[in-house]
Amino acid sequence: MVLVTKLTKMLGIKHPIVQGGMQYVGTAEMASAVSNAGALGVLTALTQPTPEALRAEIRRCRTMTNNPFGVNLTFLPAIVPPPYEEYVKVIIDEGIKVVETAGNNPGKYIKMFKDAGVIVIHKCTAIRHALSAQKLGVDVLSIDGFECAGHPGEDDITGLILLAKAATTLQIPYIASGGFGDGRGLAAALALGAEGVNMGTRFMCTAEAPIHHHIKETIVAADERSTTLVFRPFRNTSRIFKNKIAKEVNNREKNPKVVFEDVRELVAGSRGRQVYVTGDPDFGVWTAGQVVGLINDIPTCHELVSRMVKDAQDIITKRLGSMVAADSKL
Repeated sequence: MVLVTKLTKMLGIKHPIVQGGMQYVGTAEMASAVSNAGALGVLTALTQPTPEALRAEIRRCRTMTNNPFGVNLTFLPAIVPPPYEEYVKVIIDEGIKVVETAGNNPGKYIKMFKDAGVIVIHKCTAIRHALSAQKLGVDVLSIDGFECAGHPGEDDITGLILLAKAATTLQIPYIASGGFGDGRGLAAALALGAEGVNMGTRFMCTAEAPIHHHIKETIVAADERSTTLVFRPFRNTSRIFKNKIAKEVNNREKNPKVVFEDVRELVAGSRGRQVYVTGDPDFGVWTAGQVVGLINDIPTCHELVSRMVKDAQDIITKRLGSMVAADSKL
């Protein structure tokens, strides 16, 4: 038995699960393992330092899986932005069929992808943003709740509300993102109208994830209180793992006159990347969602995906199905 949804049919995948883009984690090792498990693996474009490095990573991933995989490209404000158009052209030239986009002002690039026949999944943290992306012609929306790792937006609306509202507001398929990591979450997402789920943090804690094993053990030992929000004073809120540096950032941000320069040296990306290399969870800031409270093991991607789908099926057919059957006898 499999869960067949609009997402699985559209993407040609077995299971309605997408591995979201993750800076420094979305490499060929990660994406291919997820795709080989029957879900959709995703390379993170900006983890690669240049467009040509991305081209090489796409080709490397193709040697590791025969199943569909996608590429994430996130558009973020920067003094010197990456050469986004060059990354887009590489993605198109290499024949990638599915792209996950996120961030600000994606219209120009979405048009480039759509003109090339690429399926676009766009991640949004607000219904108003989802409606704008729908007008731009994206194929699928990824509705990202406040529980998520990374940038949850500035509205603080949980996935439970966003997904239920999406069901009555949107005209195109959507998937659920933020807080998902088990079969219960998958079944709940489908009940809320989603065609599947998007997971980042949960896939970090798998055998194939290209990060230090001690970071995976740190995630297993964590609970649902083990994340915190930073950059709130700068209206660029980000959810990260609550380590020593995160607590210091929060402490400095209590100053009503705080400016980004006050925390810059603490949140440097180079330090965060070293966390995954050295295994020291306190060396820098690193993103993690509240789903860490649901993670209790380090399975292979195949074990994780198979277990999630089986558990979701059992909930749908046995628990919920028995409720309908019981009601019909009244």
